[in-house]
Amino acid sequence: MKNNKENRFPLVVKTLLGLEDVLAQELKEIGTTDITTGKRVVYCRGTKETMYKANYWCRTALHVLKPIASFDINTEEDLYDRINGMKWEELLNTTGTLSVDAVVSNSILTHSHYVSLKTKDAIVDRFRDLFDMRPNVNIENPDLRINVHLSNNKCDVSLDSSGYSLHKRGYRLQTGIAPLSEVLAAGIILLSGWDKKSNFIDPMCGSGTIVTEAALIALNIPPGYYRKSFGFEKWKDFDADLWDKVKTEALDLQTDFEGEIWGSDISERTIDIAMDNARNAKLHKDISFYVEAFQQQIPPEGGGIMVMNPPYGERIKPDDIVQFYKEIGDTLKQNYKGYDAWIISSDLNALKFIGLKPTKKIAINNGPLECKLHKFEVFEGSRYKKPKEDSNPKE
Repeated sequence: MKNNKENRFPLVVKTLLGLEDVLAQELKEIGTTDITTGKRVVYCRGTKETMYKANYWCRTALHVLKPIASFDINTEEDLYDRINGMKWEELLNTTGTLSVDAVVSNSILTHSHYVSLKTKDAIVDRFRDLFDMRPNVNIENPDLRINVHLSNNKCDVSLDSSGYSLHKRGYRLQTGIAPLSEVLAAGIILLSGWDKKSNFIDPMCGSGTIVTEAALIALNIPPGYYRKSFGFEKWKDFDADLWDKVKTEALDLQTDFEGEIWGSDISERTIDIAMDNARNAKLHKDISFYVEAFQQQIPPEGGGIMVMNPPYGERIKPDDIVQFYKEIGDTLKQNYKGYDAWIISSDLNALKFIGLKPTKKIAINNGPLECKLHKFEVFEGSRYKKPKEDSNPKE
């Protein structure tokens, strides 16, 4: 299949706040063109093959959308009429299933649920009028997942080629109390610039998402490898041979890793969960797990990358969050010389008490929480200034 200009089409790829540039680079590497970034989204052009690859390979993608229509509306009747006039029978069988996701902002229609229902009615009514039959709604696993984005009375209609969110890799059997999403974990690792050769440590690993994503990156295993299905596999124009080609080529790109990947946590139960998840991903031989408090951990020699998602004082509440973060800083200075430490937290005041000057700060979201990702370079004899207590944290 030739990736020429004529068979390229627009793609809209959703991601998390702070990961737009990382995703843009991933999309460039798989062959998409005309790449531009927005807020939580990357726009590009690709072929059917690169659309399949975006779903299979992009670690920081949440949904890969294929736009099929764009128009202005002034009333709810406009929405119904324009949707009803589209040739949905070319995309879906009468016996098929559909679902509609809607996002609404600054529009005459203000409720996303209503827009979803109106869109669904317009599609179903078209089938009923043409064939005296209608497809059914299936929220969980439809044959066709439709995305409607309504902003400033402009309506964009897309097909969701991913199906359910791409953060659901398929390897996690259980999670801990406050897990990172797989997409955020992979994004932090890619932001760190890890060379995939040096050591990689998560000393508060919880259910093991960060170290598992690190192993996938180190071994060049696609994040979609464990998923059972993608939305495009149910489309009428699905190319099974092309999809097999994408997966077969991915197997040839897997690599070896000679460094150390460590995950540790103070909870034995949590480490059991992490090990089960790694075993389910067949990565248990590539990750070493330990039941150990961070304050007592001595990482492997040679330096590397440390990524940590410590308690924020939100869902997990240490007795003294400030003292806890001071201990993080002390441990870094004592035990992690030669490492770059990346720490994500929504408690911006507590981050100050690590006692090291961050060399990079990145705004990033962890679910509903607005967080900062700080990079600390730990050198021999690092100097630091003790911060003042701040009862009303602001940066």
